[in-house]
Amino acid sequence: MSEIALVHDALPFWGGAEQVLVSLLNVFPRTPVFTLLYNQARFRGTPLEGQDIRPSFIDRLPGVYADHYRFAPLFPTAIEGLDVRGYPVVISLNYAVAHGVRTTPEQVHIGYTFTPLRHAWQNYSRFLAGLRGPKKVLARWGLNYLRAWDVRAAARVTHFVAISHWVAGLIAQAYGRSAEVIYPPVEVDRFAPLTPRADYYILVSRMAPHKKVPVVVEAFARLGLPLLVVGTGEEWAQVEALARRAPNIQLLGWQADDKLPDLLGRAKAFVHLAEDDFGIALVEAQAAGCPVIALGRGGARETVVDGQTGLLFAEQTVDGVMQAVRAFEQSAIRWDVRAIRRNAERFSRARFEREMQDLVARKVEGK
Repeated sequence: MSEIALVHDALPFWGGAEQVLVSLLNVFPRTPVFTLLYNQARFRGTPLEGQDIRPSFIDRLPGVYADHYRFAPLFPTAIEGLDVRGYPVVISLNYAVAHGVRTTPEQVHIGYTFTPLRHAWQNYSRFLAGLRGPKKVLARWGLNYLRAWDVRAAARVTHFVAISHWVAGLIAQAYGRSAEVIYPPVEVDRFAPLTPRADYYILVSRMAPHKKVPVVVEAFARLGLPLLVVGTGEEWAQVEALARRAPNIQLLGWQADDKLPDLLGRAKAFVHLAEDDFGIALVEAQAAGCPVIALGRGGARETVVDGQTGLLFAEQTVDGVMQAVRAFEQSAIRWDVRAIRRNAERFSRARFEREMQDLVARKVEGK
């Protein structure tokens, strides 16, 4: 029997959090993974296929793979029902409820945190602002209940680890707890600076509201500078409508992982407007020697060296993007692609795996 149990929020599809999970399985092979649900069809051909994955009762509910967030009220009960007794060490990978798995005082519970539960904390006021009447009253009651549960769940974690200093600050605000910082793994070896460089800017992102893709597209439509947009999502129609009147903007949609190194390796600069907790895409761009133009909030302040590997700007608006791009165009900085690449190497997979192995050894020894 393994000495370690991994607890992951949910496995509906392959994403950045799952790359972290795979890295931990590299460090601690044959470790069971406990999770809310596991959509096996989405993980065929990935490193998670064939692993010992143990989903909760939610995995058996009709329609759960189509929209698992419909079952969110059941998440706390489901995560608390996962049986991790008998494992001296529990590592939870948490952006929602994984840290709420029931552990005992005898167990070491390391909570690797992507972000505290968003709707209960960072998005609380924003979410309620869009509601009125009885819906708002009911939603406030539900979020307050979730906050109270989240604080109780956090008390089960013996050692918090954050993906960035930004997230460590959010953990302190939400739970009054300190956290070590271990940056997540990035596959920097997949990328390299290429020659010749082209003259286009590039944006790689899901088209979700918080990513602000339409704002970037509108800014480039006004600037008239070439922009490649990689990604799909719920705001595709809005982005497509904006791009239709701007011949300088090319929508590439979803691109396979093996296409990104060439696109990034030849780009003039990478543009990013989201306030991310870390921002893997920013590191991938720099691994390709591509300077970054990014909003100077969240994890970007830790992954981008302003004036050396990119430019950070303050306003999450069309005018803010336009001013930042113009500043980049007019800058006298000679961008050193090798220095940009070296900065990205700080976030390698090998570094993450080494740091996590050392952390677990320290916490077990110091128990």
